[in-house]
Amino acid sequence: MDAKVTWEKDLSFVGVAESGFPIRMSSPSGPEAGAGPVELTIMALAACTAMDVISILLKKQERVGDFHVMVHAERTTSYPQVIASAELQYVVSGRGVHEASLLRAIELSVEKYCPVHAMLSKAFPIAIRYSIFESEGEHSPRLAKQGRCPATDAKPTRETC
Repeated sequence: MDAKVTWEKDLSFVGVAESGFPIRMSSPSGPEAGAGPVELTIMALAACTAMDVISILLKKQERVGDFHVMVHAERTTSYPQVIASAELQYVVSGRGVHEASLLRAIELSVEKYCPVHAMLSKAFPIAIRYSIFESEGEHSPRLAKQGRCPATDAKPTRETC
């Protein structure tokens, strides 16, 4: 796997990897628009596991209407201000989405499929939360289930969440 990051001006860069899609990056304190490298790291974590989980849920024929993964990361205050911990929150809306299916999808992602989680979990703890909302026609979805899992050491199963 190869990538290239090219300086544009000031603290603005464009990165391109083998996929060919450019990503604009800049320093969070810089005047140019673009994501910072640490922001990209946590977005990569969320995206990697989100792709696994939605793929598994769809294969299980779960009726997912909306899905997103939020990530909150805490950074150290001293330089290099690394990520000290993170929490992923999986939010699923749909009709009759089974909690066991979501938990199994998350487990497979964090234990087997997501290389970003596998790498980052060696550097800092990653906690997991989930919420399942039941879609009810034209009304706002109602919260049906939610749970929390311990940091990355434990598998996200019904017993640990």
